[in-house]
Amino acid sequence: MESAPEQPLPEEPVQPEAAAPELSPSPATATAATPEGGVATSSQIEVPASLIDQVIGQERAVEVIRKAAIQRRHVMMIGSPGTGKSMLAKAMAELLPKEELQDILVYPNSDDSNNPVIRTVAGGRGKQIVAAHKAEAKKKSQFRQTLMMLLMLGIAGYAIITMQLLMGLIAGAFVFMALRYSTPREEAMVPKLLVSNDTKNIAPFIDGTGSHAGALLGDVRHDPFQSGGLETPAHDRVEAGAIHRSNGGVLFIDEINTLDPHSQQNLLTALQEGEFPITGQSERSSGAMVRTEPVPCKFVMVAAGNIDAIQGMHPALRSRIRGYGYEVYMAESMEDTPENRQKYVRFIAQEVKNDGKIPHFDQSGIDEIIREARRRSNRKGHLTLKLRDMGGLIRVAGDIARQENAPITTAAHVITAKKTARSIEDQVSDEVTRHLREYEMTVVEGTRIGRVNGLAVTGSDAGSVLPIMAEVTPAIGKEGGEVIATGMLKEIAQESIKNVSALLKKFTGKDVKNIDIHIQFIGTYMGVEGDSASVSVATAVVSAIEGIPVRQDLAMTGSLSVRGDVLPIGGVTYKIEAAAKAGIKTVLIPRMNVGDVLIEEKYKPLVTIIPVDTIDDVLKYALVPENSESFLTKLKKMAMRSTAMIAEAPEINPTTA
Repeated sequence: MESAPEQPLPEEPVQPEAAAPELSPSPATATAATPEGGVATSSQIEVPASLIDQVIGQERAVEVIRKAAIQRRHVMMIGSPGTGKSMLAKAMAELLPKEELQDILVYPNSDDSNNPVIRTVAGGRGKQIVAAHKAEAKKKSQFRQTLMMLLMLGIAGYAIITMQLLMGLIAGAFVFMALRYSTPREEAMVPKLLVSNDTKNIAPFIDGTGSHAGALLGDVRHDPFQSGGLETPAHDRVEAGAIHRSNGGVLFIDEINTLDPHSQQNLLTALQEGEFPITGQSERSSGAMVRTEPVPCKFVMVAAGNIDAIQGMHPALRSRIRGYGYEVYMAESMEDTPENRQKYVRFIAQEVKNDGKIPHFDQSGIDEIIREARRRSNRKGHLTLKLRDMGGLIRVAGDIARQENAPITTAAHVITAKKTARSIEDQVSDEVTRHLREYEMTVVEGTRIGRVNGLAVTGSDAGSVLPIMAEVTPAIGKEGGEVIATGMLKEIAQESIKNVSALLKKFTGKDVKNIDIHIQFIGTYMGVEGDSASVSVATAVVSAIEGIPVRQDLAMTGSLSVRGDVLPIGGVTYKIEAAAKAGIKTVLIPRMNVGDVLIEEKYKPLVTIIPVDTIDDVLKYALVPENSESFLTKLKKMAMRSTAMIAEAPEINPTTA
């Protein structure tokens, strides 16, 4: 397709500035990353001894955990991975009131071997009891063996004296077999220590995340030898589950919705009763015949998950937690204040201390970590609280410093670490961009009709260029024109296409009932979700309908309201960097996202960022009409006509509507 000649930007842009300057952090913002009262190294920062005091940025969650620990309440924490849910659960175990911990023993039942007896004793006593029983069993076994040996010697001596060797051999074998299988095995009567708390001075913490039914609720091992004196005693095959090992402490289950409904129902029973018998979880196993007496499991449950975990939870289980505990939503970022920056410095010191191998960070390294925390927050004036990812960056930077035999970790090590510790999504994005450029599917020069360079986010920290194409054809259906979008669009993305179709008539002034509009997202092998491509779709469709070329050295991102306002989106920093890496010179972003932009220094000279407010602004910058003045006049008339149509619309009678 031929490209129309590139035109200069309109003389009267929508934004008040005469020209859209490149966005960069202000000096005030740049210096804000330096913690007040800077330190020479992170080694000067004191790390709190208790886990609850090491938690950063989750003040509400910390308050709830403190209250729940005192009252022994259950807690459900919902939020993104890496925000500190497991750390808070471990801290709760430290905060639980000091109570006498118990050991749990399982004894054989002489009346019914398939119903072992459960006994509890003070913590540490269990091993002593089992040791005493083993010693007693050993004495009895030795006495029986001595008696059997004497008896066999007597039979052998008598056979030799009477010259009845064959009869003596038969008699000896008969006596041996009779004694072997008629007398009980002493070891079969020794109790088994099911749960031991002899070495714990705080409440137990058990992580039951991803446990199958047997590991969570307890199980009975299968016995291939079920008779003939070779079988393993039923009580010796009993295994405690996570709910029993957490008795008196904390049971933490992340991704609670991944438990099957049967396990969740049994977990609810354990919560309600405070005890749960152990039986074989496989109905085809011989262990299914064994069922112990109820085993104590008075634990405090801390359930966790992402926001979708609520839909996958058993309703009664969630009701139990809500009725007898707390629900907490984990914050993903905190305000970028001097106080919170000091907390981030402490977080760096904590990670260095916990790792035990990497050197501490100097002031430049600390500043670079905090700057990256601001970048990853995707929110102006905030620091990210996805601390697991930040901890990974700290460790990689420390590893690089250690590899260089550096005594301290500096900003240079952190910058190198950011290149080394790139996410899979970021690496895939670069590979896809190279692939598209190689086959000229990503165009960054000239103009094209109906083609726009959109921008998308892959994962949580990677951007990509998303080419979008539009074409119009005569309508085929009887009910009028259709908007047909392809490219593995998911629910929210499909809804955003519907919003775009509502604006087409307003900005084209044409009746779209007689045409079908085809929209294609290029290279979306993993699907498209979200509405941040709304502006790109609208621009491509307007270009296709009006036959006006679109600048290909320009990319755009933004959500679009049905009134034509450009709304803020997420991941704007990563999207701009992706455009710069692809060779695109200009990026249009929602004005409300201006404060969220914090791109790397190396990309700043490569791209110009222009904030926009409405779809009119986008079209003025993106489209290259042959007659610019006529095009601008047409846009103004369309906007005025749209406003007049709304003002002249007849009032709706509520009684007849």
